[in-house]
Amino acid sequence: MKAYLHLGKTMKTAEAAKFWEANAENWTRFVRAGYDVYRDALNTPAFLAMLPDVRGLSGVDIGCGEGAETRKLVRLGARMQAVDVAPTFIRHAKATETAAPLGILYQVANGMDLPFASGTFDFATAFMSLMDMLDHGVALKEAARVLKPGGFFQFSIIHPCFSPPHRRVLRDAQGKVSGIEVGRYFEPMNGQMNEWMFSTVPANERARTKPFRAPMFHRTLSSWVDLICGAGLSIEKFGEPTASNALADAQPVVADTLVAPLFLHIRARKLA
Repeated sequence: MKAYLHLGKTMKTAEAAKFWEANAENWTRFVRAGYDVYRDALNTPAFLAMLPDVRGLSGVDIGCGEGAETRKLVRLGARMQAVDVAPTFIRHAKATETAAPLGILYQVANGMDLPFASGTFDFATAFMSLMDMLDHGVALKEAARVLKPGGFFQFSIIHPCFSPPHRRVLRDAQGKVSGIEVGRYFEPMNGQMNEWMFSTVPANERARTKPFRAPMFHRTLSSWVDLICGAGLSIEKFGEPTASNALADAQPVVADTLVAPLFLHIRARKLA
């Protein structure tokens, strides 16, 4: 269930960062327990399947959280650095790196003000983080800035068309997903507060854990395209992950993606 509190356009990055820092401990615990089924079963596998060959390339993971996806990129052969705005996420990522070294350099940093020289990386990624930054245009320009000419930026976001401010999964009498109801697509979100919890978290955990809270931002698809192009990036591929029938049977929580996508993957390349 979503509960919105409009925070206005004057929210500062430090204010938004406090919400993610407050979420970080339980978020890390829950994702490592396997409760983010959308991510593990569908979203990340589809993202990596769309990713070009990164063997031998240098990359930066923007908004890395506790580092799960960053580690996957290294296992694909990339040399990675990663940043997140929440110190607790970086603490957990560094602890994992210490326990099982992969050569990843993590640091606390804002995706809208990356601590790297221009033209540093062959590629950049952002797994479900760009949409949560206060200014998507600035974040896209920063990602483009740190890329070498011809480098690419691949990111995933909540699908702006099929998960606008109003989304409701419709089910038939047998409980099977029959449709997706969407609304308020043209209504921008500029920091309204969202409360949620992974749907697979057990009842006993829900009873003793406060919901995640963070400001949310919504733009239309055409707005995203304008911002990407305005950052000097050329879109080369879209991806809209959908579950297979077998996956939906095994993990019913993702069955709504058989009807309409929940996520959008975009790969864009820096103009040479």
